Amino acid sequence: MAKPKVLVTRRWPVAVEEKMAEVFDLTINRDDRPLAQSDLTAALADYDAVLPTVTDRLPAPVFDLPRARTKILANYGVGFSHIDTEAARAHGIAITNTPDVLSECTADIAMTLMLMVARRAGEGERELRAGQWTGWRPTHLIGTKVSGATLGIVGFGRIGQAMAQRARHGFGMRVLVYNRSPVAPEILARYDAEQVPVLDELLPQCDFVSLHCPGGAENRHLINARRLDLMKPTGFLINTARGEVVDEHALAKALWFDTIGGAALDVFEREPQISDELMGADNLVMLPHLGSATRETREAMGLRVLDNLTDFFAGRPPRDRVA
Repeated sequence: MAKPKVLVTRRWPVAVEEKMAEVFDLTINRDDRPLAQSDLTAALADYDAVLPTVTDRLPAPVFDLPRARTKILANYGVGFSHIDTEAARAHGIAITNTPDVLSECTADIAMTLMLMVARRAGEGERELRAGQWTGWRPTHLIGTKVSGATLGIVGFGRIGQAMAQRARHGFGMRVLVYNRSPVAPEILARYDAEQVPVLDELLPQCDFVSLHCPGGAENRHLINARRLDLMKPTGFLINTARGEVVDEHALAKALWFDTIGGAALDVFEREPQISDELMGADNLVMLPHLGSATRETREAMGLRVLDNLTDFFAGRPPRDRVA
């Protein structure tokens, strides 16, 4: 029997690519640049499976073809808001993702960002590298204490809970939670956390707000100008979820006019393009989408895709099917 024909849209860790090539008739985008929408449409006609990442936008027009050969989009990542699931479903295409394996490292990055923006680490490093540091002084780069502060977590899935673990048990923070559905009392109890039923009620109570909710149309600009105004003037916003969850123009205004204390972002609305108004904000820490960027996690993500594909082509339900 011929091996399923599979397209990997970006370079993956070599160990995973080698394992995939043993099982499938594998094509890899060795240029490692995002494919154009026309290339993705062509891929849907030519391959049994396409393995996209967050950089591959698959809106409805990508699926505008008479018949798709592709039967599964095995996404390399947990979020899949870059895929029009209805358009995929209309062609009978299944969608899987890679949950669980990136939760710990993404929470590590969220904590890193929170510490960096609170203690003004980005500003300090820029000053050092520019040769502008004149030595220790009592009033230099005074930051904000993290230990014992109140953290609001928006979205309390696996990553949100991993963040709560670090915040509560590592830094003694008070944890407040906003989630679309009720969180089981025993889960909240693990972190001495309290669920707040309305986001607008959570924001004014928090010294830090960390976003861990899904992206997509439902949560687009969940954090907008009105909600930024609800935050404490000393509060900090951290986003490791999806860029579209935050209205970046509104955030830039809040940063420039100091209506919040600062922000830290690992994801952006139009990445890799970053607006000039964000680039110039000193009270903003930015990282280039590093949430899952450890060797262990990136390999585990690829192996999770491999498991999903193996099950799918063997006629078994993939454990991570999301559509």
